[in-house]
Amino acid sequence: MLDEPATCADCGRHQPLIGIAEDGTRICGACAGTGFDYTCRTCGLGGRTYADAQCARCVLTTRLQQLLSGPDGHIPAPLQPLRDALALAERPRGILHWLKHSPNAALFTSLAASGEPITHQRLDQLPPSRHLHYVRHTLVHLGALPERDEELDRIPAWLNAVLAGRPVSHVQLVRPYAHWHLLRRARRRATQRRRPAEPGSFLRTRVLVALEFLVWLDEHSLDLGGLRQDSLDRWLDAGNTRTYAIRYFLSWTTSRGLTDKLTVPSIPRQQPSQLMDEDERWQMLKRCLSDSTMALDTRAAGALILLFGLHASHVRHLTATQLTHRDGNSYLTVDRHPLLLPPRLARLLHQLAEAPHTRAALTRTNRGEPWLFPGLVPGRPTSQTGLSSKLLAQGIDTRPARNAALVALSGDLPAPVLASILGLHPNTAVRWAGFAKTSWADYLAVRAADLHRQRNTTPQK
Repeated sequence: MLDEPATCADCGRHQPLIGIAEDGTRICGACAGTGFDYTCRTCGLGGRTYADAQCARCVLTTRLQQLLSGPDGHIPAPLQPLRDALALAERPRGILHWLKHSPNAALFTSLAASGEPITHQRLDQLPPSRHLHYVRHTLVHLGALPERDEELDRIPAWLNAVLAGRPVSHVQLVRPYAHWHLLRRARRRATQRRRPAEPGSFLRTRVLVALEFLVWLDEHSLDLGGLRQDSLDRWLDAGNTRTYAIRYFLSWTTSRGLTDKLTVPSIPRQQPSQLMDEDERWQMLKRCLSDSTMALDTRAAGALILLFGLHASHVRHLTATQLTHRDGNSYLTVDRHPLLLPPRLARLLHQLAEAPHTRAALTRTNRGEPWLFPGLVPGRPTSQTGLSSKLLAQGIDTRPARNAALVALSGDLPAPVLASILGLHPNTAVRWAGFAKTSWADYLAVRAADLHRQRNTTPQK
């Protein structure tokens, strides 16, 4: 009752109705003769007070002014949109708790207190952390900072942290390799790609492998300029598939005359080793489409992977704008061509697009992409790890599920068509088509053997 004030039948004020009149109607505390006063001394509204006889929203307004103000007593312009969004939150008590306990809120406060301009360059000077990542994306999402390719633009700060304390000879090689080769190529490709990508993890791996290789050379008293193929082969044999990323570093050193031409063998392409049984795939798909006890986003993501073989990283980047409806049918544009959606899956996706966000207050603004799978970081989709974990909790392992779907589609569609509608590279589609022939032959052979056994073991009537 304290959180749901209403008009008192006796005095007409908007107050918590904590008393009962003689005729049974609910009345406020003052009319019931109690000494409790639930009126905020600042705004005059009735309801549960939070502190100092003030409601939570008035306390929040004061607290935001205190925590986000700079040395001059004013809130810096980049933090003003943050203050406005938080002040209008539906649940001010939750925001007050966040301000008190969240490391993200503490970072906002320290930025304001420093008095320094809040820019991307200023944030790049701070130690990389998930809290810094959250703060930066929040400011971009609220329009306080300009957008940038965060996957690539935070690499320099990460590189500085990784190279700190490394031998000078290593730094002098790896820094230009990262900046003028890896980053330069990645930025050029970023302007050409048609869908969101995350090249940062691949770039980091190539830098780290290069550093590991240089350490190994030092440990074995080997010089990079005199490196021979047998020594390189020794290092590769002692590692795993990850170490083969050294090819990018050695290609760069060779092009600059720092090493002789060396060969890093290609990793043989293997057939998919994890494949969901076809019957199980259809059972899981049926469950995603019909089981209302599963979370809506989990059902939709699972159905897209099980039916179309989409990668989880692609699913999480889908937006409501990719859903279209015409002539009584619904379509999802995955790459360049719209996919016709089965009616039940179409309903799921439209429900997901229209569902109110239950995330934190900062994610419920109208700015940015209308993600079908919004994440906890404002303006960003859910993480691939988070999405995969939610699916796995429901028994859907994304890799076997995706592999099984692609095998099924490859058996039904020509490789060029499959590549076109799902955005696969033509060579990838051809490989799946080749695998589908083998896989279906094996599957049919096993099914035939099962049916034969069943006939032989079924009692004759």
